[in-house]
Amino acid sequence: MRAVAVGRADADVWTEIAWLAVAAAADEPVLRDLIADARLMDAPPPWIVSALLSRRLAAGNPAGAAALQALFLETLEEATGPMRLVEDDLLTVVRRDPACRSPLHALLDLKGLHALQAHRIAHHLWQRRRFDIAHRLASLTSAALGVDIHPAVPIGRGVMLDHATGIVIGETAVVEDGVTILQGVTLGATGKERGDRHPKVRAGVLLGAGALVLGNIEIGAMSKVGAGSVVLRPVPPHCTVAGVPARVVRTWRDGPVGLAGVRRSAA
Repeated sequence: MRAVAVGRADADVWTEIAWLAVAAAADEPVLRDLIADARLMDAPPPWIVSALLSRRLAAGNPAGAAALQALFLETLEEATGPMRLVEDDLLTVVRRDPACRSPLHALLDLKGLHALQAHRIAHHLWQRRRFDIAHRLASLTSAALGVDIHPAVPIGRGVMLDHATGIVIGETAVVEDGVTILQGVTLGATGKERGDRHPKVRAGVLLGAGALVLGNIEIGAMSKVGAGSVVLRPVPPHCTVAGVPARVVRTWRDGPVGLAGVRRSAA
């Protein structure tokens, strides 16, 4: 049973997580140490996120986990830190992922959410010119979670990395608000360019599993890229592209509201 109530205040999600953690600790003894260690019932949200994320990236190294947790907590507690983005991502997963059973499930188990939060911290450090540690965090995330995002990449609010395994996003890419990226997606370069060489993914885009988007091209707002497609040219807003190479197979004349305006493009 899903425990989420859409439309609640963001602060309520942490109260719900605390109650769900109490129930989980009672029902599942194997989870009790994890729940206690992350202080899910009583700690402030930045402490909880930093504890869970550091333990996942440290891969069983307690000393490494402690150092990472201190760095993550310092970053998340900054007035301009990424904590609000973390909360947006958590609520986005709960609302949009049909496989997500609750906020606690997302926070404990969904590695797409974990990889995105690790990237947000790395990007925050990158913006402060702490390049070495940002690169290190990206490397740890790639090794632990199989998601490779360059720390320079800006990622907007309410983004979801669904399943996440095998996602690769290059240095000069841009991912705007509300984007959904499924497993195996690459936002890469063609190998023939230098400088600004990666895709720009506009708001509301969905990138299907295994899609390759290559070069300094734009994927227009609210568009969809079909699974396994290879995109080498810009994609207009409000359309679906598919194939190798990808081409437009559907457009929305009236924008993203409803399907009454759908028409198929000519073959």
